[in-house]
Amino acid sequence: MSKTVLRIDSSARLQGSITRKLADQIISQLAPAKTITRDLAHGVPLISEAWVNANFTPADQRTDAQKAELAVSDEMVAELKEADTLVIGVPIYNFSVPAALKAWIDQIARAGITFKYSETGPKGLLEGKRAIVVVASGGTKSGSDIDFATDYIRHVMGFIGIEDVDVIAADQMALDPEATLAGAETAVRQLAA
Repeated sequence: MSKTVLRIDSSARLQGSITRKLADQIISQLAPAKTITRDLAHGVPLISEAWVNANFTPADQRTDAQKAELAVSDEMVAELKEADTLVIGVPIYNFSVPAALKAWIDQIARAGITFKYSETGPKGLLEGKRAIVVVASGGTKSGSDIDFATDYIRHVMGFIGIEDVDVIAADQMALDPEATLAGAETAVRQLAA
């Protein structure tokens, strides 16, 4: 049983979203003591020159304006650090992740905080966590040559240190929605808690 789950919803659809429905089922099955929900449909600030300058200023030297610039990012990183398990809803939009999810990744991928540079390359600092990624698409087959979302999200998780990644795919929903959803729900039930 996970103690704390961080749920990331990135579907623009608040109603009728396959990724939200499957995330509900996963969290119900995991039965965590605490669930933190970050719904990206409500907007995620894009990084800016001011954000980058604040991020590269040592924490003890940041101005109040720089601290304010990083406040949302700091909050998102704290959520990540607190969680044992991440449940990430990833609808495939135009072959990749929604823009809001990319904005979240930009906010949480921070050198010295969620990863560090070493002589052998970047090393993730959030080890020992698990991610369950729920992928849904209308026509893109998960893992295919035109799926630029699934491997990307796996890579990002590994980049920040999360190597234990399960993918539940409800892909190609436009072809056979009932069978596809049934297969994804079976995969959810087979997840180890």
